[in-house]
Amino acid sequence: MSTARTDGGRTADAWTWTYEGYDPERERLREALCTLGNGYFATRGAASETSEGPSHRPGTYAAGVYNRLTSTVAGRRVENEDMVNLPDWLPLRYRVRVEGARPGPWLSPDGPELIEHGQTLDLRHGTLTRRSLYTVAGERGAGRLRVEQHRLVHMGEPHLAAQRTSFTAEGWTGEVEVESAIDGDVRNEGVDRYADLANRHLTRWSTGDGGDAGAGPVWLCCHTLDSHIRIALAARTRVAGRRGAAPRRNTAPRAAPRTRLTDRRAVQILTVPVESGETVAVDKTVALHTSRDPAISGPLTAATEAVRRAPGFPRLLASHHRAWRQIWRRAALDVPGEAGVILRLHLFHVLQTLSPHTADLDVGVPARGLHGEAYRGHVFWDELFVLPYLNLHFPEVSRALLGYRYRRLPAACRAARDVGRAGAMYPWQSGSDGREESQELHLNPRSGRWLPDHSRLQHHVGSAIAYNVWQYAQASGDTAFLYGEGAEILIQVARFWADSAVWDPSLERYRVRGVVGPDEYHDAYPDAPAPGLDDNAYTNVTAAWVLTRALELSRALPPSRGQELFERLRLDPAEHDRWDDIAHRLHVPYHGGVISQFEGYGDLAELDWDRYRDQYGDIRRLDRILEAEGDSVNRYKASKQADVLMLGHLFPPRELADLFRQLGHRLDDESWRATIDYYLPRTSHGSTLSALVSAWVLARARRDEAWAYAEEALIGDVADIQGGTTAEGIHLGAMAGTLDFVQRCLTGLEARDDGLWLDPAPLPQLSKFRVGVRYRDHWDVDLRIRAQRVRVGVPGSAEGPVRVVLGDRESAVPPGTARWLDLPGPDPHGLDPRAGPVSRVSRARGRRRR
Repeated sequence: MSTARTDGGRTADAWTWTYEGYDPERERLREALCTLGNGYFATRGAASETSEGPSHRPGTYAAGVYNRLTSTVAGRRVENEDMVNLPDWLPLRYRVRVEGARPGPWLSPDGPELIEHGQTLDLRHGTLTRRSLYTVAGERGAGRLRVEQHRLVHMGEPHLAAQRTSFTAEGWTGEVEVESAIDGDVRNEGVDRYADLANRHLTRWSTGDGGDAGAGPVWLCCHTLDSHIRIALAARTRVAGRRGAAPRRNTAPRAAPRTRLTDRRAVQILTVPVESGETVAVDKTVALHTSRDPAISGPLTAATEAVRRAPGFPRLLASHHRAWRQIWRRAALDVPGEAGVILRLHLFHVLQTLSPHTADLDVGVPARGLHGEAYRGHVFWDELFVLPYLNLHFPEVSRALLGYRYRRLPAACRAARDVGRAGAMYPWQSGSDGREESQELHLNPRSGRWLPDHSRLQHHVGSAIAYNVWQYAQASGDTAFLYGEGAEILIQVARFWADSAVWDPSLERYRVRGVVGPDEYHDAYPDAPAPGLDDNAYTNVTAAWVLTRALELSRALPPSRGQELFERLRLDPAEHDRWDDIAHRLHVPYHGGVISQFEGYGDLAELDWDRYRDQYGDIRRLDRILEAEGDSVNRYKASKQADVLMLGHLFPPRELADLFRQLGHRLDDESWRATIDYYLPRTSHGSTLSALVSAWVLARARRDEAWAYAEEALIGDVADIQGGTTAEGIHLGAMAGTLDFVQRCLTGLEARDDGLWLDPAPLPQLSKFRVGVRYRDHWDVDLRIRAQRVRVGVPGSAEGPVRVVLGDRESAVPPGTARWLDLPGPDPHGLDPRAGPVSRVSRARGRRRR
């Protein structure tokens, strides 16, 4: 997987991610991939010595902290809500004064004094270490200053962060002047294409200090402009100690620490003597609170008290390590080789965005993590790729994320009413209160034109939320949630689809018109006056699934709960009959013997893929290329990402075949593979999710072609294969999806019917691995996959045996035991998950050439 190293990253072992050298052009990417967080807030891995600029986008983001601004774009007033870039707690710059010389320049990796530079992300312990070596000029010649900085965002104490910066003098004696600050003069400037939009979200700054002659903490408080969230940070900076050469004079700071306060910046300044060969450490401890936090009298008081109470850096580091050790125990994943290292990096960033602390917050799944400002920190459908992993490790986090959706169910119902529909119409992009946050315009950087954005027509997001409710309940056994909040979500989404379906007597089928599917390239018919497409296959099949599950759940509810819920929702019993009818007669279009992505897809023109590859090379964003040429991708059989094939990602082979049978169609091996053959070469993979989905369906249909796509999904962010997007924030759904690819796709794992169902289909490149999962009250069920066998180990407990179904064999594995089970032969029924290739599609078609 040498392609993964095009960013300069190296791994010294299975738990570290290291960059050697300083590369300004790649610095923003490294900032994203070296982000540290704890589920409450996260800080990009920016250099503390530098400020925002072309090579640097420092950013600190707290989960759920949004603000709304209005901009004027292309002559129109446009309102956008953003996850707010909070005051920057990182700034810590330094310069030296050699004895007998004037103070030197402020040192940074961007300056000419830099000799060496490197940084290492420690995944096991959740720390970032940065190392720099600078030349130092004095009257007696040049010396050197060695700087090493260790940074953490505390996983155990979610409001604390800290960094220790150590200075070693080599060949000189003098002083190091350190300036440590909290900078409130920040904006949302992390995405270049948003440059024309309003970006100052903070106001009403105030600063202060502890009044201890400069030794106490400094603080900064501010508010968001529209959402009126109060934010407070407090920082304590101290000389922590020294080691090395025996000092020849007083080693205390030359003068007492002093503060410098402006309305938007709180600074502490220390001047520390240092001898040649001696190392002196300066510790900065920071606390962050907002007015959204529970159980505080106010954010400023909470932040200043937290800093005053915080122990020194060594104890903070030790407790931080303990917290990460507990996290990793619950997220066991052992995959050999470089793929395993990248998977662990993905898992690290998922856990920093959605940790056990998330269970206490009212937040959703930000598509780009807490790692940058792309997509404005909004919540899309990415939880569809994230929750299946969390369900089997941190179900309390999954439940909290579904709680975010439940609390915004009233907003979804209002949105449905506003367009004349019943039920709940969830937004494609969600933020603070659940209204639709999708942009009305988007910029094509190639043409410089602002274009209408119709992505809000992706109503399939409601089906994704319903799917997550069901999957969470199956994995966790949480019937209290399923019969309560989950039932309301499922029923209201089902109502929306039932009211959206229109009977077509000519087809004798129900149809859903005017939508956009997962493939965002197609948002209208060629030259149509209005946006929207009819009968998107993915949308209709998943809508049928939702209606079926809502019926099943309605009948399974305890009588008293059912009566209470149906009365409150005013659910007419006749609605159930309509749901059942629609669930069996929704239209799924076909053309040429394959499932049509939408009605009329087969009538579109074929694209000259070779011409565009030869002319442009990377054609992932084919929509932008064609628009800049005055053309439209709506005219062609060309998809941004797997659309129809997403069905093979969501549903195991038998369930997918049953769904199509319910809708009156036969989906067997031959027809499914024909559909795969048809769409893969017509997909540009402009979404990071596309390679993941392609790998998933190929692993179950044509294993020999799956690895190329799996590899692309693995390296998507670490190699930034989309050319600059990762610098704006990681792709959280794609990262979590690779974990789930190993956890569920390659094992065939389903948690259903009070048991674990396994149907392993390991790839040759991933034929030996181990995952630990939480199933109901068994906290660490150990699954070990080998080429022809699977081991199921259940930890000792007072619980009953775990029911395991593998092929047509059923086993009971008691707690405290483990069993090796042989993999069965090919399954003759339904879609064969281990079938060989029927016909090959060139892996180069529709994919980036390497």
